[in-house]
Amino acid sequence: MNKAVTEGLVLMPPAFAAGLNLWSREDGLAGQGSWANQPDAAFVPADPDFAGCLEVQKTTATLKLRSFQRIPFQPGLYLRVTARVKCLSGALPAVRIAAFAAAANGSNVASADQIGPTTALSQYGQVVTVSAIIGSGNRGGVDMVWGTAPAYGHIGLDLTGATGGIVRIDDIVIEDATEVFHRNMMTWVDVRDFGARGDGVTDDSAAFEAADAAAGQRSVLVSAGTYRLNANVTFESEVRFEGTVTMPAGNRLACTRNFDLNTYTAAFGSEEEGFRRALHALFFFTDHVEFDMSGRRVSLTAPIDLGAITGLASFHQRRIIRNGQVEATAGPAWATTNVTSVATYAVSQPSRLTGVANIANIPVGAQVIGTGVGREVYVRSVNVAAGTLELSQPLFAAAGTRSFTFRRYRYLIDLSSFENLSRIEFREIEFNCLGIASGLMLPKIGLALRVDNCVFNRPLDRGITSIGTGCQGLMVDGCQFQSNELDIPAQTRTTIALNVNANDAKLRNNRVVRFAHFAILGGSGHIILGNHFFQGDDQVAGLRRAGIVFTSTHARSLVTGNYVDNCFLEWSNEHDPEPGFGDELSFGGLTITGNTFMAIDVSSAFRWIVVTPRGPGHFINGLIVSNNAFRVVNGSVERVEAVDDSFATLDFGRMRNVTFDANAYHSVSQYTVSPLILEHSQTTVSDTWVAQPGAFMPFGSRARVVTGLVPEGAVVNGSNVAQFVQPHVMVEQGSARNQIHVKWPAALRGRVQLTVRCDNPT
Repeated sequence: MNKAVTEGLVLMPPAFAAGLNLWSREDGLAGQGSWANQPDAAFVPADPDFAGCLEVQKTTATLKLRSFQRIPFQPGLYLRVTARVKCLSGALPAVRIAAFAAAANGSNVASADQIGPTTALSQYGQVVTVSAIIGSGNRGGVDMVWGTAPAYGHIGLDLTGATGGIVRIDDIVIEDATEVFHRNMMTWVDVRDFGARGDGVTDDSAAFEAADAAAGQRSVLVSAGTYRLNANVTFESEVRFEGTVTMPAGNRLACTRNFDLNTYTAAFGSEEEGFRRALHALFFFTDHVEFDMSGRRVSLTAPIDLGAITGLASFHQRRIIRNGQVEATAGPAWATTNVTSVATYAVSQPSRLTGVANIANIPVGAQVIGTGVGREVYVRSVNVAAGTLELSQPLFAAAGTRSFTFRRYRYLIDLSSFENLSRIEFREIEFNCLGIASGLMLPKIGLALRVDNCVFNRPLDRGITSIGTGCQGLMVDGCQFQSNELDIPAQTRTTIALNVNANDAKLRNNRVVRFAHFAILGGSGHIILGNHFFQGDDQVAGLRRAGIVFTSTHARSLVTGNYVDNCFLEWSNEHDPEPGFGDELSFGGLTITGNTFMAIDVSSAFRWIVVTPRGPGHFINGLIVSNNAFRVVNGSVERVEAVDDSFATLDFGRMRNVTFDANAYHSVSQYTVSPLILEHSQTTVSDTWVAQPGAFMPFGSRARVVTGLVPEGAVVNGSNVAQFVQPHVMVEQGSARNQIHVKWPAALRGRVQLTVRCDNPT
């Protein structure tokens, strides 16, 4: 490109034939002396080598020749200045291109290089050509780097060295050499043309911003070099990096037109640093909601602590991180922190430990382990001065002073430094933990976080962890969780795919393979839909663990269309500080419908639905188990449901709204049905017919209500004469209170159909 052509710049100084009054013997500034009428200078109209030329006698240490004409200059412009000279007699001097670099206000720009390379004249009469390139960028081939400050120059040459020589100078030529440095100037601008040094020390922030401002519809090139940026830099134009940048941790590089991992990897020279810097920028953009990892893998040597990277405590705008893989690289940064301390727990402060010894060493996000502590309880905050810890969940049986273990796992992406973070989404990300790290830790508080179509591969301890209420409205959709414990028996596994403390989680269409548990769910209002979670092993008559654990009595949740494979659903109240029934809602609000329950090579004592009350007095008020298929392969089980009475049993006299209906049973010895339609055949006459619905009643509960009784055929007396009389029933009969007595006014025999319930449906 030639700017003299494209922008109409007048670069050539006047010929000497136009008058020596147009040439200065100083710096070319207005009012300074010219070469006109000087005794040691003259215009020579006919020289055999030069045609018209200037002849001067060097009488000073440095003889200056400058054009009074202002030669325009701008960023991105490169000028080639050429002069042909010869010495006729006297002492042989040296010659160099020289200029006065002027700012727009006419002041000298001292930082600009204002003299070029020096060439010594060695023979009389020999024509010597000297030249220099003046340009804005500090690049190879530029002799005089002017940067971006000069607006014009007074350009010419100097004679230096010995005095007394007589020298002739041909007309000075100034040409646009921009095309030498810009092969495709029409599509990009180079930051070096705007003063960037690229030496790794000089702050090039202003040059980057200037290049971006000048680019217009073109892109910006960061050519080879290492550029130090000590301020935030935003590119509104597309940018391409051949060189790299370094920045303080608190500053941001925002590439708004190509905001992706490829760009940031090129900018910072590594995928890990580029990933961290891009995430930093993501949370400060106003025109980008998504960061594209370009389908690339980022190997991490330490957790990505997003709160620490951004310096933010809260954030509530939608942001998406998508399309890539983060992978743990073995190293000390992934080591689990283990701290054992004595602390005091009181049910009056159900989410707090007080008097915590060694508290300064207990990190936020550590799991709390100890007697009376339920599953997936974490340290939410630490107050060192007060000696207190805030917990994610209450403890069910830990009142008093005792020893606890605090175990802090390390996560590929850790959001726990955020106090409040909402509407963050991870899409199509593989968390490749490789048995080195855990996957994703959620913020302390948050709303509507989403994990969509992601893969959690071999987490060391946990897939997704919530240490507070950052899981409110959590959506986990279409994800795969692959355990790091595939080859060990189910009962010895420790890894957990995810946990939830708050309400309204949606777990949909996920595939979960051989963890200790799929999900530990506190709160209520959850939807568990279309998941396949299997936790079997290669053991014969092997033990099984819970796939999903509900830890709130009033679950108010839906479990529909799942494939529950070699594991079970557990319903507990292990996060209740006073687990005995009090002024509260007991177990209720759970719907289990349309699922496939499978078990292979399990003990006959295995059950798919288990209620585990941690204290006495509880009952079930609202449970629907319908349209499910239960099947055992290579064995059989006695029934599908049970109460784990290790701590307490249920109060069967208070059961309400419990339905087991329209389920299919294969290799299950005893079906569970309520309401149950039971046929009772009385073959001998009696006034009391004893019906036995107890084996069908859920959880070994009572036969509490009969909602229907219809004789099938005639009811007859001992003489085989039909009797048209009305019986009444007595419920909860027998020592187990699970029999129904049908009472007649006389001794009769026959057959009746009874509808029996384990609950009071109203």
